[in-house]
Amino acid sequence: MERKTAADFDEELLILFDAYVHGDIDRRAFLDRATKFAVGGMTAAMLLEALNPRFAEAQIIAKDDARLVTESVVYPSPQGYPTTRGYLVKAKASTGKRPGVLVVHENRGLNPHIEDVARRFALEGFVVLAPDALAPLGGYPGDEDKARGLFATLEQPKTREDMMAAFRFLKGHAGCTGKVGVVGFCYGGGIAHLLATKLPDLAAAVPFYGNNPPPENAATVKAPLLVHLAEKDERINAAWPAYEAALKAAGVSYTAHMYAGAQHGFHNDTTPRYDEASAKLAWTRTLEFFKAKLA
Repeated sequence: MERKTAADFDEELLILFDAYVHGDIDRRAFLDRATKFAVGGMTAAMLLEALNPRFAEAQIIAKDDARLVTESVVYPSPQGYPTTRGYLVKAKASTGKRPGVLVVHENRGLNPHIEDVARRFALEGFVVLAPDALAPLGGYPGDEDKARGLFATLEQPKTREDMMAAFRFLKGHAGCTGKVGVVGFCYGGGIAHLLATKLPDLAAAVPFYGNNPPPENAATVKAPLLVHLAEKDERINAAWPAYEAALKAAGVSYTAHMYAGAQHGFHNDTTPRYDEASAKLAWTRTLEFFKAKLA
C-alpha cells in the first residue's frame, strides 16, 4: 500500500485515530466510526492499516549498523517493578565518556521506531538508553494492538519509578559523563515532563506533545525544558497554557515551539501523521539543546 500523509485523511478521521491509539476507543469502535470515511474502494480496515506504523519502510539507522554498539541491559528498580530492562546504544567511535540521553517511548513500549530514534541519538555523540515500560510484562510484543493492551495493565506508579531507575542507571553508567537529558514522545513526553519535576539532577528535558504535570508541580522543575507541541493536537494543547503560566511564575528556564499544521505524533516517521518539515526542525532544535545543556 502506498504510504500516505496526514493530508490524505479527513481531519475527523485523524482525531478518531488519535482516540484509538490512546485507548479512548477500541478497535471495533474505530472501525464502526471510520466506515463513513471509507470511500473509493477503501474499507475501514484498510484505513486503519494505512494509518498504522510501517517500521521497516521508515527505518533510518539499521539495528545492525556497524558504527554502533547496542545491548539489552537489565537494571534494578527497587520502588517499581523490581527489575526492568532497556536498550543501550553508543557509537563505536566514541572515546571517553559521553553525555547521556534517555529516550522514552509512546504508549506501546519499546518498539522498532523508538529503537531507531535511540540509534539516531547515539550517532550524534550521546550514550543512549531507551527503557521499555513493558519489560516486566515480557517486553514489546511485536504488535501495536497487543502492546497497547499490555500497556493498559501496567501499574503506572511502578512504571514511573522504573523510568527514574532508568535515569539513575544511565547517569551512573561507566560510559556516561553523569549529565543526562530526557526526550520523550506522547506518553514519553509526559514522562519527560514528570522526570523534570522529580529529578533535581536531570540536566535537560525535551517533551514531544506529552501530557504536562499539574501546574502546582511546576515549581519543582530544575531542568531546562524544550517543549514541542503540534498545532492540531487539542487534547494536549488544552492543558498547556496553565502549565506554561506556572513555569513562568516559578522562573523555570523553558522554550516552547508550536508546529503549525502538525498533528499529534508528527515526529513519528512510521505513520501518516509524520510532518517532515516540523519533525526535522524539532530534531535540529533538540540536538542543539542537548549539546548545549549536556556539554
